[in-house]
Amino acid sequence: MSPHGFSRTAEELSAARSEALRGAAVGAAKFGIATAFLGLCGTLFSPIYRSLTIQFKVYLQVSGMTLGGWIEADKRFRAWENMRVMEKRRLKALERDEGVWKKWEKMVEEEVIGRGNGGEKQTGVK
Repeated sequence: MSPHGFSRTAEELSAARSEALRGAAVGAAKFGIATAFLGLCGTLFSPIYRSLTIQFKVYLQVSGMTLGGWIEADKRFRAWENMRVMEKRRLKALERDEGVWKKWEKMVEEEVIGRGNGGEKQTGVK
C-alpha cells in the first residue's frame, strides 16, 4: 500500500521504474557533462587538479554522474507519482460527477413524465 492509499499494479510499477531509469540516465548525462567541463577547467587552470591521480579524477567524474542520476531519477519519479495521484483524483471526481448527472437525468425524466399526465406533478398522493 502506498502512502496515498493506492495499491500499485505491475503496470504502474513498471512505468515508475521506466520513468526513474530515464531520469537517472538524463541526470547522469547532464552532471557528467558538467563535471567533464569542470575537469577540463581544472586541468587548464589548476596545478592542484593536475597533480591528482587519474583514479581520483575518474572518481570525481563518476561521483558527479552518480549524484546527477540520483537527483534526476528522484525528481522524475516524484513527478510521475504526483501525476498518478492527480489522475486517480480526477477519475474519482468523474465517477462522482457521473453519479450526480445520472441522478439529475432521472429527476428530469420523472418531471417530464409527470407533465405528460395533464401537466400535474406526480406526488404519489391520491
